[in-house]
Amino acid sequence: MSEPVRGTPPDPRYPVGKFAWPETISRPELEAAIVEIAALPAQLRAAVEGLSAEQLDTPYREGGWTVRQVVHHVPDSHMNSYVRFKLALTENEPVIRPYDEAAWARLADSKAAIEPSLELLEALHKRWVTLMRSMSDQHWQLRFTHPERGPMRLDIAAALYAWHSRHHLAHVTRLRERRGW
Repeated sequence: MSEPVRGTPPDPRYPVGKFAWPETISRPELEAAIVEIAALPAQLRAAVEGLSAEQLDTPYREGGWTVRQVVHHVPDSHMNSYVRFKLALTENEPVIRPYDEAAWARLADSKAAIEPSLELLEALHKRWVTLMRSMSDQHWQLRFTHPERGPMRLDIAAALYAWHSRHHLAHVTRLRERRGW
């Protein structure tokens, strides 16, 4: 992953920089990605702790999702990734089905209380991290095919979702910093 250059204000859409697609992932980088994914549920819970309904309904940037939508998006996205991992582990390079995350963020459940999504994220990450910790080096080389991006190895997908965790956590924490919440 990519971080913004020091001294330049980060693009509010990408507060930790855009994902840098690596060619390879070392075992220590892979382990660090798993640790980041494991830590996200507690970090996201802490990031939204004490926010009022009005604060939860504040967009993290002009034209962006609200904090509430971000909290609901993360388990939606990570659930899709977890299923993609399981498909890649049990099928021969399956073609996965993308989804319209912006449309999902407009559905009624993305306007609901955030506690169920925080609980879902905790349970999901326990399962996902257990699965990842059980994987051999050969498992990490398995791939699924994304119709828009092409083949993706599971080690690269883990790095992507570690970045995704940092990315959305920063949407919330940087908004809180800017607003003094």
